[in-house]
This record gives sequence, structure tokens and C-alpha cells, in this order.
Amino acid sequence: MRLLVAALDRELVAFPDDLPGFDRLVTGPGKLQATHALTRALERSSYDEIVVVGTAGAIHEDVEATVHEVTAAIQHDVTDLDNVVGQHVSLPAMLSFGGSGHTIATGDHFVDDADVAAGIRDLGATLVDMEVYAYVWVAQQYDVPIRVLKAVSDRAQDGALSDWGEATDACSVLLLERVRSNYGL
Repeated sequence: MRLLVAALDRELVAFPDDLPGFDRLVTGPGKLQATHALTRALERSSYDEIVVVGTAGAIHEDVEATVHEVTAAIQHDVTDLDNVVGQHVSLPAMLSFGGSGHTIATGDHFVDDADVAAGIRDLGATLVDMEVYAYVWVAQQYDVPIRVLKAVSDRAQDGALSDWGEATDACSVLLLERVRSNYGL
């Protein structure tokens, strides 16, 4: 059995309530809710794989508005004791969990500012979201393989929040198509 994970119900609007071979978990937005909900789910049940789906902002101009596989995660809203952005006091700076794919920068606020997006891009990320680093960290603590599929909903610049709202339904359709294709559903 696999666990299908999303931060918000809205990211799963195109998905049927029952997807063969998958349990479903909606965690709520942000790193704390993501950590708490996924930890509870893994304490209750054993899974062969965690499959994360959701939306992300593209912070690099070459990233197309489609579904992308993410294979590394960093945090853009932390600093270490030397004030180095992206470095946490006790957590790894980067979590890698796959082959070649995108690096996503996770933080606890919705990025909708061009200057902020540029600073995050300088950390080496191409996408931005609010949960993936937490999901990956928890999955690694439980030694459960994780796959992350993110659909680009916006460009993480001015107006991104209104873009996200309008694009989420279409992103959900793309994500469902990708999950069906990847898992033969």
C-alpha cells in the first residue's frame, strides 16, 4: 500500500476518493502540520511508498508549467548560528531522495515576491513550496521511500497567490494523470 499525501484538499480535487493501492492523507499547509500529520500516519500504518502531490511555485524561468519530479529539498526560511541562510542549526541543509530532478525550497510562507524568489533561487532551487522538506525528513526517519510530484501553479512573484487559486484545479488534473501513468491506474 502507498500513501498519497497532499497539503490541501484542493490539490486533490481531480482525484477520486478511492485510488486503488493508495491511502490518502491531507496534512494542512506548512512544515509543522506536514511533520505532525505524516508522523501520525506512519505511526498508525506501514507503507511501501509515500507519494506526495501538490502545487509549487517556479522560481526559475526555464521551469515549464507542468508536473515535475522533485528529488532534493532545502529550507529557504532558516539560518544557522552563523546566520547562513538555508542552513539549519541541526537539520541537514539538503535532503536528497532520488535520481535527477528538481530541488525544491520549502518555507513556512507563500512566496509571491520577485526579490524573495531570486534569493531562494540563489540557494540552488528551481521550485518553492511549504511542506516537502518536512515530508522528506519524516519519510527518511521512518525509512519509507518517498516520491514527490509537483505541478507548477505560479511563478512565485507578484500576484502568485491569485494565480495559485486559479491554477490549482488544473494542476490537480495534471497530477492525477501523472499518478495514473506512473502507477498503471
